Amino acid sequence: MITRMCLSVTVSMLLFAGIASAQYPNEGGAGAQQFPIMNQIADKVIQKYEQSTCEQLWQQKSQPKPPMEERAVQMLRSDPQMRAAFINKIAAPIANRMFECGLLP
Repeated sequence: MITRMCLSVTVSMLLFAGIASAQYPNEGGAGAQQFPIMNQIADKVIQKYEQSTCEQLWQQKSQPKPPMEERAVQMLRSDPQMRAAFINKIAAPIANRMFECGLLP
């Protein structure tokens, strides 16, 4: 499960860039090549999780979801290929951190 913090960063970056599904060359896997902006956002989300304390992650989990986050979720829902690339990139590092913090069983 992607927490609100993750989605908040995602929404902000996607909306600011305005070109979430831009397709131009970039190094990395298929997701990076196809969705370079999404790849940069995923890197920032991972970095945020790695740098946050467990207490910060717990606190952010209970905060209300901002409207921009809702739009980012909708963008990921409407583009299954981009969503899959995003989740494939962030899943392991975020799940490991959430497990360390007791946010996952």
